[in-house]
Amino acid sequence: MPDRDARRAELAANLERVRGRISAAARAARRDDEPRLIVVTKFHPAEDVRLLAGLGVTEVGENREQEATAKAAKLTDLGLSWHFIGQLQSNKAKNVVRYADTVHSVDRPSLVAALEKAVLHEPERAGRPPLACLLQVNLDEDAAPGRGGALPAELGRLGDLVARADGLRLAGVMAVAPLGEDPARAFERLASCAEKLRGDHPDARMVSAGMSQDLEQAIAAGATHVRIGTDVLGPRPRVL
Repeated sequence: MPDRDARRAELAANLERVRGRISAAARAARRDDEPRLIVVTKFHPAEDVRLLAGLGVTEVGENREQEATAKAAKLTDLGLSWHFIGQLQSNKAKNVVRYADTVHSVDRPSLVAALEKAVLHEPERAGRPPLACLLQVNLDEDAAPGRGGALPAELGRLGDLVARADGLRLAGVMAVAPLGEDPARAFERLASCAEKLRGDHPDARMVSAGMSQDLEQAIAAGATHVRIGTDVLGPRPRVL
């Protein structure tokens, strides 16, 4: 199919550029390790995810629970690692735990409780590793009420709750750089939060930070995973 072949070639070229940026940023930061790439496929069809898997992508991120559930159900044969990175309502936890390996947006005690309950009662998780949970950090002190993310001062208690929960694993932290702020400064604060969390939970080493526009600054600050959507898949289509 010519259209499919053209799309595969487009994705391959985009992936090569993004991987090149990641490698260059790691070298510039004098890091021995290279961050892992999570391709965020929000609003893009399942067929794109299949093409990406054929190009070596193993980790996929989704923001919307309903869309993620549908895609994961179609692509069970690919053996992908699914990351849920969007804001999550507690009553949707039972859907997410069926397919997700990692949830990046744990930001309140009620969600920890909902995820624990969902993992323990979901038959499809039987035999699978604990659900990796990242604490989403609100790096914007002036954020409006209701915005996602726990304040840095709340992370200690929240991390303890995740660490004690059955079926969950405290994996680290996640954040988005606030709009209008130098992302380098924001990610420095995230690095401090991550270091403090590791003081109490040494295995919580994952730092999810950096998107298409600021992956270099995130990598310089120690990101272990970057979440890239547009620069791999192109502009989001209006309709899935």
